[in-house]
Amino acid sequence: MQRRTFLQQSTLATLGVAAAGWSVAQSTPADFPTVRVPAEKRNFSSTAVEATIERMKQVIKDPELAWMFENCFPNTLDTTVHFKTIEDKPDTFVITGDIDAMWLRDSTAQVWPYLPLMKQDAKLQHLVAGLINRQTACILIDPYANAFYDQPRESEWSKDATAMKPMLHERKWELDSLCYAIRLAYHYWKTTGDTRPLDPDWKQAMSLVLQTCREQQRKEGRGPYRFGRVTSWSTDTVPGNGYGNPIRPVGLIANIFRPSDDATIYPFFIPSNFFAVISFRQVAELLEVVHRDAALAQEFRALATEVEAALKKYAVYPHPKYGKIYAFEVDGFGNYLLMDDAGIPGLISLPYLGALPVKDPIYQNTRKFILSEDNPYFFRGQAGEGLGSPHTLVDQIWPMGIIARAMTSTSTPEIEAQLRLLKTTHAGTGFMHESFDKDDATKFTRKWFAWVNTLFGELLLTLEKTHPQLLAKVY
Repeated sequence: MQRRTFLQQSTLATLGVAAAGWSVAQSTPADFPTVRVPAEKRNFSSTAVEATIERMKQVIKDPELAWMFENCFPNTLDTTVHFKTIEDKPDTFVITGDIDAMWLRDSTAQVWPYLPLMKQDAKLQHLVAGLINRQTACILIDPYANAFYDQPRESEWSKDATAMKPMLHERKWELDSLCYAIRLAYHYWKTTGDTRPLDPDWKQAMSLVLQTCREQQRKEGRGPYRFGRVTSWSTDTVPGNGYGNPIRPVGLIANIFRPSDDATIYPFFIPSNFFAVISFRQVAELLEVVHRDAALAQEFRALATEVEAALKKYAVYPHPKYGKIYAFEVDGFGNYLLMDDAGIPGLISLPYLGALPVKDPIYQNTRKFILSEDNPYFFRGQAGEGLGSPHTLVDQIWPMGIIARAMTSTSTPEIEAQLRLLKTTHAGTGFMHESFDKDDATKFTRKWFAWVNTLFGELLLTLEKTHPQLLAKVY
């Protein structure tokens, strides 16, 4: 599988400062070489993004972190966006990086930090509007698919035992994909007031979202979706004749795959169900205000209320050490999977998505569990510590998880520790990666992963507002 391919090449000599508490032997050159794509070769340029980079290079006093911000924050625009206009309608296709396909989830997350800059840059606003248009078209093609091509072509996964189509790269049912599309549309509207991308096609796509989520509550049978793949990876295909392991309908929405694109063990994936509650209420507001469709809006609100009630009843596990915590997955029969994954949404990232308040006592208990060795996917080694994922097997730490931990922390020392860790584990490349070995950060996966690059930029912009003193330090 492409996302599992280990990309362990570094284009630069290893550099960095030893992180407090971890043994990292690295050297820092006097200056930092240019590794960003040259201006003439960038896919898209934004005056607001360039102005932000120049401003932040003055704000961030650590020269290495400032260099990393300059490389990472614009990486989505520099390398992954393909923008055009079709019949006066903007259209934006955003690849994930080293895979030439667009994920609904990744594409939203990749442009997310640019949304506050749209009012300063009309061209950037058109780019985001074009992505909403493209995501609408993708959902209308197939609401169950997670990844798409720019035009019809044969996928390497075309022989999967599911209803593949020429526009699909992969057809893994992941509830968070639809939630991310809603998140982008809602916050675009809230930021700009522009309703043009929220056209009749978008409304039709939202009707499909509602239908799909109801089907996956599994109240009237298993629904139309099945998936199978011939693979040596157990997490890359689905048991139960392609429907996943058995579940009891309790009001939650089944997910066959996690945000990591790994198969769920118990199909009620809790982080995405929390994400769905807030997403359904956002789309209800859009339908009511923009389309004056109170009936469809009420259907979404009713579904949000039902899922929320089911989460309170079925998502909480009485842990003997941590007290009440949120499970990662459940099946409605009383079985719980206790872990967390660095992918977003995961349990630790729910406050970042606005799906839970950070001070929620069950979340805080859950966080203590997640960041402990009682979580089978929390790793600690000579290079650092952090969340990993079954997607990259054991002993691989994800920068995405480090960033999510910092984004949801209320502790200044904890946030500072995550900054130091990000600085000392990029393996001299100036960019983030999917994962790195807990004992050797030069052994990493995916050297071109635009989502986590942009997310790193978002973290520093967030800290400028919440903890500016951390950006005034040299680590």
